Amino acid sequence: MASDPGLMRMLSALGTVCAVLLTLGVIAALDAPVPILVTGALTAMVSTAAVTEPRPRDQALTLATGVPVAWAIMAVGSALAPYRVMADVVFVLLIFAAIYIRWLGSRATALGIFAFQLFFVTQFVKTRLEQLPQLCLAVLVAFGSSALVRFALLRSPPERTLARLQRAFGLRLVLVLDALIDVAEGGPEAPRAERAVHAVRRHAARLHAGALMIQSQLGTGTPDKRTAIAIQCRVAEAETAAERLAVLVLRVLWPGAGVDTLSRHLMKVPSAGSPLDARDAAALPVLISELRALRVAIGSGPLRPAGAGPTEVRGRLLGYRRDEHLPSASPEMQDVFRSTGDFARALFCLRLAGDGESRAVQDTPEAARTLEGLKAEGPAPAKDALPRQQGPRLRPTTRTALQVATGSALAIVGGELLSPQRWYWAVFTCWVVFISTASTGEILVRGYRRLIGTVVGVVAGLALATLIGDASWPAFALAVLGVFGMYYTIAVSYTLMSFFVTTMIGMLYTLLHTLTPSVLVVRIEETALGIACGLTAALFVLPVHTRDRTDQLLRDVLERLRAVLSQSLAHVGGASGGDLLGPARALDSALHSLRLSVQPLLTPISPLRSRRRAALRVLGLLETAAFHTQPGCHRRTGSIRPPHRRRSAPPGRGPQDRPQPRSPDQPGNRPRRGRHHAGARYRDAHPCRSERTWRACRGRQRGTTSPAAPPTGGREHHGPGPDASPDLTTQDARDARWTTSDRSVNRACRGS
Repeated sequence: MASDPGLMRMLSALGTVCAVLLTLGVIAALDAPVPILVTGALTAMVSTAAVTEPRPRDQALTLATGVPVAWAIMAVGSALAPYRVMADVVFVLLIFAAIYIRWLGSRATALGIFAFQLFFVTQFVKTRLEQLPQLCLAVLVAFGSSALVRFALLRSPPERTLARLQRAFGLRLVLVLDALIDVAEGGPEAPRAERAVHAVRRHAARLHAGALMIQSQLGTGTPDKRTAIAIQCRVAEAETAAERLAVLVLRVLWPGAGVDTLSRHLMKVPSAGSPLDARDAAALPVLISELRALRVAIGSGPLRPAGAGPTEVRGRLLGYRRDEHLPSASPEMQDVFRSTGDFARALFCLRLAGDGESRAVQDTPEAARTLEGLKAEGPAPAKDALPRQQGPRLRPTTRTALQVATGSALAIVGGELLSPQRWYWAVFTCWVVFISTASTGEILVRGYRRLIGTVVGVVAGLALATLIGDASWPAFALAVLGVFGMYYTIAVSYTLMSFFVTTMIGMLYTLLHTLTPSVLVVRIEETALGIACGLTAALFVLPVHTRDRTDQLLRDVLERLRAVLSQSLAHVGGASGGDLLGPARALDSALHSLRLSVQPLLTPISPLRSRRRAALRVLGLLETAAFHTQPGCHRRTGSIRPPHRRRSAPPGRGPQDRPQPRSPDQPGNRPRRGRHHAGARYRDAHPCRSERTWRACRGRQRGTTSPAAPPTGGREHHGPGPDASPDLTTQDARDARWTTSDRSVNRACRGS
């Protein structure tokens, strides 16, 4: 489940295979000829894979609408099959329409795919009008089989998918902690430290991908908006806490490596370093023990480790956030333990959002305080702070439709000249290389990956055909396995998907006893021709160059980064603002689009080495900035600063400067209220505002001199003294920069 979050790829591939087998079984029972069997099988594949709406009701409506569309396309294709030129013209016009209507939404996209694929089937099978009743019956059986598999045999409602994604997210958290434990146990002098650090980075990246998948399912997988917001916030907190903990552990083990990010583009992989000092070496086994306790907590349910004393373990982990039970070690090592406490709190958040309150998390005072704080937070709806920009005059679907239609026309002409019997392979290749691409560079990368997968698949198909000989059942089983592999790998590797497609075609020709090396060679030639035609159309018909595409997405990322930073500064300054999670997730999505757009520069065949290095550098910087602006990072800003930026104690501070508590009966003081007074609600509802600002506000309201207030004289104060009040011994109070002016403090006080 960790490698396939939500089992989405598994269910998609299994559903396609089941629909194909069910369709073939029903049609074969009716003693239909081979063309009808092929039509039914291909229709079942298309009707299962093309419907992508998240809600079952929308899926059923799309399938019901697709049946009359499929019948109409079958009738037109069968009528035009004897007229080659007219059929080609209609085919090109149909391709344009199928791409153009994608701007209307998912249902229009699915109907366009139905139209293209089924017209392609009529030209591939060479159907005739007298076969139309059997063809319509085959289409009806295929759509019915797809619906039966989707809504009965492998039913997966959005709520169940979201629950599986959350479990997969927990498993990926386990993998991150396992990698951190391996790094900590090996120590800075381990010979395989580089491999262990690479594992940490890889699992952290997969954790982030899992968080984005949960984000995409919240709209349909939750009963109401409040639940969706709660899950969104808790997943973001857990992801941020895990990544921050990883950065701090690596920084402690390799203090001179300058580890400030887990980005693979900037992260300097540490080599074997010097041993730790005596205090950190003594605290390292304790850290490993606590990381193991966290690992068990995630694996067996939040904060339910196996063994004796789970209550003490929970209290100790959460107590690190308040500097309780900290070992005698360097400040950097103590930061790691505080981050461990933050991670434990994030586990509480996940459990509270997913399963509601649990008695198991309330049996310590610290756990009870944490639970009350989570209830008081009440996150606001996540909103994207980036203003909407006016879209281009020409829709992207219009540009793509013109390019695909032009490329398909070239592929038809070239395919007919190359092989009049196999021209459709070039057209189909030209169609698929434009899927999920937005620039000429992306089309080139997708094309060469398809060509590599096709060549390897041809070799594998010939080898398997030689091994199985004339045996039909092994060839049929391998063809079914090819269908499964094709849909299972389509989301992770286009090369593997092309390999399985070509292998499946080889097995089908083996079943028909028509497989020859020349047929598979023509397959390679037609594939290369289709790629060339698609690339030619992309270069000369309204081209979108890779540089223009990456520049546009880079501007989008920078605008979203500015929006996140503006809201963060507004929160720190005391101004009211929206929640940070929405802009942060929008930044993640924009950064993901930028990663995809720069793939042509990062591919090994790219000759632009200098641009490749520049792209890697920019990606690394943006990923680092996105990590440090995630909601929750600023709660422990001192934890992610480089050691040389620690603030020294201010001069002239001593025990005599410590404010003494005043009696509630004195003038100017109001009676002390309970935990849920206005100040506590302000602090709990706005966790991104530091405790230092809140304490400054409360000191102003009570008429006392707060230890957190800026010193007199109008000069910046760079940190509290070593003998500050015990209430200010947290990391926030020690490492925060006193740059808040009297005006911003007054604004924060008014907000409380």
